Amino acid sequence: MKKINLYLIGLLLVCSSSCDVQSQQNIGNILKQIPIGGTPTTLEIGQGIKQALEIGTSQGADQLSAKDGFLGNLAVKILFPPEAQKVEKTLRSVGLNSLADNVILSINRAAEDAAREAKPIFLSAIKQMTIADATNILLGNKDAATQYFKRVTTAQLMEKFKPVITSSLSKVGATRYWTDAALAYNKIPLVKPVNTDLSAYVAQKAIDGMFIQVAQEELKIRDNISARSTSLLQKVFGYADTKK
Repeated sequence: MKKINLYLIGLLLVCSSSCDVQSQQNIGNILKQIPIGGTPTTLEIGQGIKQALEIGTSQGADQLSAKDGFLGNLAVKILFPPEAQKVEKTLRSVGLNSLADNVILSINRAAEDAAREAKPIFLSAIKQMTIADATNILLGNKDAATQYFKRVTTAQLMEKFKPVITSSLSKVGATRYWTDAALAYNKIPLVKPVNTDLSAYVAQKAIDGMFIQVAQEELKIRDNISARSTSLLQKVFGYADTKK
Protein backbone atom coordinates (compact mmCIF):
# COMPACT_ATOMS: atom_id res chain seq x y z
CA MET A 1 0.00 0.00 0.00
CA LYS A 2 2.85 2.39 0.80
CA LYS A 3 4.33 1.74 -2.64
CA ILE A 4 1.02 2.56 -4.31
CA ASN A 5 0.71 5.80 -2.32
CA LEU A 6 4.19 6.84 -3.36
CA TYR A 7 3.38 6.20 -7.02
CA LEU A 8 0.15 8.20 -6.74
CA ILE A 9 1.96 11.12 -5.09
CA GLY A 10 4.44 11.09 -7.95
CA LEU A 11 1.60 11.04 -10.45
CA LEU A 12 -0.06 14.06 -8.82
CA LEU A 13 3.21 15.98 -8.88
CA VAL A 14 3.57 15.35 -12.59
CA CYS A 15 -0.04 16.31 -13.24
CA SER A 16 0.45 19.61 -11.40
CA SER A 17 3.08 20.62 -13.97
CA SER A 18 2.33 21.69 -17.55
CA CYS A 19 0.74 18.91 -19.59
CA ASP A 20 3.39 18.76 -22.28
CA VAL A 21 4.65 15.65 -24.06
CA GLN A 22 7.34 15.03 -21.49
CA SER A 23 4.79 15.14 -18.67
CA GLN A 24 2.59 12.65 -20.48
CA GLN A 25 5.55 10.32 -20.88
CA ASN A 26 6.33 10.65 -17.18
CA ILE A 27 2.74 9.82 -16.30
CA GLY A 28 2.92 6.72 -18.47
CA ASN A 29 6.15 5.60 -16.83
CA ILE A 30 4.69 6.05 -13.35
CA LEU A 31 1.52 4.17 -14.24
CA LYS A 32 3.62 1.24 -15.46
CA GLN A 33 5.10 0.91 -11.98
CA ILE A 34 1.76 0.73 -10.13
CA PRO A 35 1.32 -2.89 -9.03
CA ILE A 36 -1.74 -4.57 -10.48
CA GLY A 37 -3.75 -6.11 -7.65
CA GLY A 38 -5.81 -9.26 -7.54
CA THR A 39 -5.11 -12.94 -7.90
CA PRO A 40 -4.10 -13.88 -11.45
CA THR A 41 -5.91 -16.70 -13.19
CA THR A 42 -4.03 -19.86 -14.11
CA LEU A 43 -4.12 -18.66 -17.71
CA GLU A 44 -2.56 -15.32 -16.69
CA ILE A 45 0.12 -17.13 -14.68
CA GLY A 46 1.00 -19.25 -17.70
CA GLN A 47 1.06 -16.27 -20.04
CA GLY A 48 2.98 -14.13 -17.56
CA ILE A 49 5.69 -16.71 -16.92
CA LYS A 50 6.11 -17.37 -20.63
CA GLN A 51 6.30 -13.65 -21.35
CA ALA A 52 8.92 -13.15 -18.63
CA LEU A 53 11.01 -16.08 -19.79
CA GLU A 54 10.84 -15.02 -23.43
CA ILE A 55 12.21 -11.62 -22.41
CA GLY A 56 14.86 -13.05 -20.08
CA THR A 57 16.19 -15.81 -22.32
CA SER A 58 16.23 -13.59 -25.41
CA GLN A 59 18.19 -10.91 -23.59
CA GLY A 60 20.56 -13.48 -22.10
CA ALA A 61 21.24 -15.13 -25.46
CA ASP A 62 21.71 -11.76 -27.18
CA GLN A 63 24.19 -10.60 -24.55
CA LEU A 64 26.31 -13.76 -24.69
CA SER A 65 26.30 -14.00 -28.49
CA ALA A 66 27.61 -10.43 -28.84
CA LYS A 67 31.35 -9.79 -29.20
CA ASP A 68 32.99 -10.25 -25.79
CA GLY A 69 29.73 -11.70 -24.44
CA PHE A 70 31.78 -14.49 -22.87
CA LEU A 71 35.27 -13.03 -22.98
CA GLY A 72 34.26 -9.77 -21.26
CA ASN A 73 32.04 -11.36 -18.59
CA LEU A 74 34.03 -12.81 -15.70
CA ALA A 75 31.03 -14.86 -14.57
CA VAL A 76 31.06 -16.93 -17.77
CA LYS A 77 34.51 -16.38 -19.31
CA ILE A 78 36.01 -19.69 -20.41
CA LEU A 79 39.56 -20.45 -19.28
CA PHE A 80 41.88 -23.37 -19.92
CA PRO A 81 40.34 -26.73 -18.97
CA PRO A 82 41.16 -27.62 -15.34
CA GLU A 83 43.39 -30.52 -16.39
CA ALA A 84 45.19 -28.20 -18.80
CA GLN A 85 45.77 -25.24 -16.50
CA LYS A 86 49.26 -26.58 -15.89
CA VAL A 87 49.75 -26.18 -19.64
CA GLU A 88 48.89 -22.49 -19.44
CA LYS A 89 51.08 -21.96 -16.39
CA THR A 90 54.03 -23.68 -18.04
CA LEU A 91 53.60 -21.82 -21.33
CA ARG A 92 53.53 -18.47 -19.56
CA SER A 93 56.55 -19.41 -17.48
CA VAL A 94 58.61 -19.95 -20.65
CA GLY A 95 57.46 -16.70 -22.31
CA LEU A 96 54.64 -18.06 -24.48
CA ASN A 97 52.01 -15.67 -23.12
CA SER A 98 50.60 -14.79 -26.53
CA LEU A 99 49.98 -18.44 -27.34
CA ALA A 100 48.06 -18.94 -24.09
CA ASP A 101 46.12 -15.70 -24.66
CA ASN A 102 45.17 -16.81 -28.17
CA VAL A 103 43.73 -20.06 -26.84
CA ILE A 104 41.53 -18.22 -24.33
CA LEU A 105 40.42 -15.61 -26.87
CA SER A 106 39.53 -18.19 -29.50
CA ILE A 107 37.56 -20.53 -27.26
CA ASN A 108 35.46 -17.64 -25.96
CA ARG A 109 34.80 -16.46 -29.52
CA ALA A 110 33.60 -19.97 -30.32
CA ALA A 111 31.21 -19.90 -27.35
CA GLU A 112 29.84 -16.55 -28.50
CA ASP A 113 29.13 -18.07 -31.91
CA ALA A 114 27.31 -21.00 -30.34
CA ALA A 115 25.17 -18.79 -28.09
CA ARG A 116 23.22 -17.69 -31.17
CA GLU A 117 21.78 -21.20 -31.34
CA ALA A 118 20.32 -21.01 -27.83
CA LYS A 119 17.41 -18.62 -28.35
CA PRO A 120 15.17 -20.85 -30.54
CA ILE A 121 15.78 -23.80 -28.19
CA PHE A 122 14.71 -21.78 -25.16
CA LEU A 123 11.68 -20.34 -26.98
CA SER A 124 10.61 -23.85 -27.98
CA ALA A 125 10.88 -25.02 -24.36
CA ILE A 126 8.76 -22.05 -23.26
CA LYS A 127 6.02 -22.87 -25.77
CA GLN A 128 5.86 -26.46 -24.50
CA MET A 129 5.56 -25.35 -20.87
CA THR A 130 2.40 -26.51 -19.07
CA ILE A 131 0.27 -24.50 -16.64
CA ALA A 132 1.64 -26.67 -13.83
CA ASP A 133 5.22 -25.90 -14.94
CA ALA A 134 4.45 -22.16 -14.99
CA THR A 135 2.83 -22.19 -11.53
CA ASN A 136 5.72 -24.17 -10.05
CA ILE A 137 8.18 -21.71 -11.55
CA LEU A 138 6.27 -18.65 -10.34
CA LEU A 139 5.92 -19.86 -6.76
CA GLY A 140 9.14 -21.86 -6.62
CA ASN A 141 12.71 -20.94 -5.76
CA LYS A 142 14.35 -17.92 -7.35
CA ASP A 143 16.10 -20.17 -9.85
CA ALA A 144 13.07 -22.36 -10.60
CA ALA A 145 12.93 -21.24 -14.24
CA THR A 146 16.64 -21.83 -14.72
CA GLN A 147 16.32 -25.34 -13.27
CA TYR A 148 13.40 -26.00 -15.64
CA PHE A 149 15.54 -24.98 -18.61
CA LYS A 150 18.42 -27.14 -17.43
CA ARG A 151 16.08 -30.11 -17.26
CA VAL A 152 14.44 -29.72 -20.66
CA THR A 153 17.08 -28.04 -22.85
CA THR A 154 20.54 -29.28 -21.86
CA ALA A 155 20.57 -32.23 -24.26
CA GLN A 156 19.28 -30.07 -27.14
CA LEU A 157 21.79 -27.32 -26.38
CA MET A 158 24.69 -29.80 -26.44
CA GLU A 159 23.43 -31.27 -29.71
CA LYS A 160 23.27 -27.80 -31.29
CA PHE A 161 26.34 -26.30 -29.64
CA LYS A 162 28.86 -29.09 -30.31
CA PRO A 163 29.00 -28.80 -34.15
CA VAL A 164 28.89 -25.00 -34.00
CA ILE A 165 31.71 -24.99 -31.45
CA THR A 166 33.77 -27.40 -33.53
CA SER A 167 33.32 -25.31 -36.66
CA SER A 168 33.94 -22.05 -34.83
CA LEU A 169 37.05 -23.35 -33.08
CA SER A 170 38.51 -24.09 -36.48
CA LYS A 171 37.33 -20.78 -37.95
CA VAL A 172 38.82 -18.59 -35.22
CA GLY A 173 42.01 -20.61 -35.03
CA ALA A 174 41.39 -22.19 -31.64
CA THR A 175 42.12 -25.71 -32.88
CA ARG A 176 45.47 -24.58 -34.25
CA TYR A 177 46.29 -22.52 -31.15
CA TRP A 178 45.32 -25.37 -28.86
CA THR A 179 47.31 -27.89 -30.89
CA ASP A 180 50.31 -25.57 -30.85
CA ALA A 181 49.95 -25.07 -27.11
CA ALA A 182 49.61 -28.79 -26.42
CA LEU A 183 52.56 -29.63 -28.65
CA ALA A 184 54.72 -26.95 -27.04
CA TYR A 185 53.80 -28.24 -23.61
CA ASN A 186 54.19 -31.93 -24.46
CA LYS A 187 57.72 -31.25 -25.74
CA ILE A 188 58.81 -30.12 -22.29
CA PRO A 189 60.84 -32.92 -20.66
CA LEU A 190 59.19 -35.07 -17.99
CA VAL A 191 55.67 -33.60 -18.35
CA LYS A 192 52.62 -35.83 -18.72
CA PRO A 193 51.06 -35.25 -22.17
CA VAL A 194 47.69 -33.51 -22.17
CA ASN A 195 44.93 -34.57 -24.55
CA THR A 196 41.70 -32.61 -24.02
CA ASP A 197 38.57 -32.78 -26.19
CA LEU A 198 38.41 -29.03 -26.67
CA SER A 199 35.06 -29.01 -28.50
CA ALA A 200 33.28 -30.93 -25.74
CA TYR A 201 34.85 -28.78 -23.04
CA VAL A 202 33.96 -25.44 -24.69
CA ALA A 203 30.42 -26.63 -25.53
CA GLN A 204 29.76 -27.59 -21.91
CA LYS A 205 31.22 -24.33 -20.59
CA ALA A 206 29.14 -22.37 -23.11
CA ILE A 207 25.99 -24.12 -21.88
CA ASP A 208 26.96 -23.47 -18.26
CA GLY A 209 27.42 -19.81 -19.16
CA MET A 210 23.98 -19.67 -20.78
CA PHE A 211 22.34 -20.93 -17.60
CA ILE A 212 24.29 -18.45 -15.46
CA GLN A 213 23.01 -15.63 -17.67
CA VAL A 214 19.43 -16.96 -17.66
CA ALA A 215 19.54 -17.16 -13.85
CA GLN A 216 20.59 -13.50 -13.68
CA GLU A 217 17.73 -12.47 -15.97
CA GLU A 218 15.26 -14.54 -13.95
CA LEU A 219 16.39 -12.94 -10.70
CA LYS A 220 16.08 -9.48 -12.25
CA ILE A 221 12.38 -9.96 -13.06
CA ARG A 222 11.64 -11.58 -9.71
CA ASP A 223 13.34 -8.94 -7.56
CA ASN A 224 13.27 -5.74 -9.63
CA ILE A 225 9.80 -4.20 -10.01
CA SER A 226 11.02 -1.90 -12.79
CA ALA A 227 11.98 -4.98 -14.87
CA ARG A 228 8.30 -6.02 -14.96
CA SER A 229 7.62 -4.09 -18.13
CA THR A 230 3.97 -5.04 -18.73
CA SER A 231 0.79 -4.98 -16.65
CA LEU A 232 0.61 -8.78 -16.90
CA LEU A 233 4.10 -9.21 -15.47
CA GLN A 234 3.27 -6.75 -12.70
CA LYS A 235 0.12 -8.65 -11.78
CA VAL A 236 1.62 -12.13 -11.91
CA PHE A 237 4.87 -11.33 -10.10
CA GLY A 238 3.11 -8.93 -7.72
CA TYR A 239 0.96 -11.90 -6.72
CA ALA A 240 4.10 -14.02 -6.28
CA ASP A 241 5.53 -11.31 -4.01
CA THR A 242 2.58 -11.77 -1.65
CA LYS A 243 3.40 -15.47 -1.39
CA LYS A 244 6.97 -15.00 -0.24
